[in-house]
Amino acid sequence: MPEILTYGFMQRAFMAGIMIAVICPAIGIFLVLRRLSMIGDTLSHVALAGVAGGMLWGIYPIYSALGFSVLAALAIERLRKEYAQYAELSIAIILSAGIGLATILISMGNANAAIFSYLFGSIALVSSQDIMTVMGLGVFILLSVLVFYRGLFYIAFDEEAAKLAGVPVKFINLYFTILIAMTIAISMRIVGILLVSSMMIIPVATSLQLAKSFKGAFSYSILFGLISVLIGLTLSFYGDLAPGGAIVVTAVMILMVVLVTKTARGNYLRKLAREI
Repeated sequence: MPEILTYGFMQRAFMAGIMIAVICPAIGIFLVLRRLSMIGDTLSHVALAGVAGGMLWGIYPIYSALGFSVLAALAIERLRKEYAQYAELSIAIILSAGIGLATILISMGNANAAIFSYLFGSIALVSSQDIMTVMGLGVFILLSVLVFYRGLFYIAFDEEAAKLAGVPVKFINLYFTILIAMTIAISMRIVGILLVSSMMIIPVATSLQLAKSFKGAFSYSILFGLISVLIGLTLSFYGDLAPGGAIVVTAVMILMVVLVTKTARGNYLRKLAREI
C-alpha cells in the first residue's frame, strides 16, 4: 500500500474527494451549458455565511451551510421570476447578501482559524461525520441527476422547447438549483468554499475542448475531475499545500495542456494540408 494511504485522514480525504470529483462536474456541465456559472460562486459565498453561523450557534457547519445555501437557491429562483428580463440580477443580489451576512457572522465569532479551513479546504480535518455526510448526499445528488437527466438535457439547450415537450421546467429548475446548493455544501471541506465553483466549471471547460457529443462531454468532465482531485490531494499531502488550491491548479494545468495540444495539432494538420 502506498505510504499516502496508510494515514486514516488521507483515506477519508480520498473517499470524499472522489465523490466530489464526480458530482461537481456532473452538476457543472448543466450550469455551463445554461450559462449559469456564477450561481456556484454565489451559493459558495452564502455557504460561507452558513459556516460562520454554524460555528457561532454550535451547529455542524456543513448542515448550516447546506441550510443557508438551499434558502439562497430558493431565493434566486424567486428573484428570477421577479426580474424575468434581468435574470442575472437575482444572482448578483444573493451574492451581495451572502458576502454581507458572512462578514457580519464572522466578525461576531472567534473561530477565524477554523473558518480558514473551510475557505481553502483541509485534508487533515476531514472527519468520519464529514465522510458520512458527503457520501450520503453525494449519492442522492447523483441519483437525482440520473433521474432528471433527460429533462436537464432538454432545458440546457432550449428551455422553451422543453416546456412544449412536456418537461416540468419550473420544478426541475428549482430542484436543480437546490442540488447545486447541496453540492457546494458537501464539497467545501475538501475543495474549500472559495474554490468549489471552479471544480464545477474547469473540468467541464476541458471536456468541451475534446468531446463531440453531450454524453462525451459529461464523461470527460467527470474523468478530468477525478484526475484533478487525485493529483491535487497527492500534491497537497507531499507538498503541505492547501488541497483546494492544489486541486484547482491541477485542473487548470490539465485545461492548459489540452488547449496547447489541440492548438498544436490543428496547426500541424493545416500545415500538412497545405503541403498535400
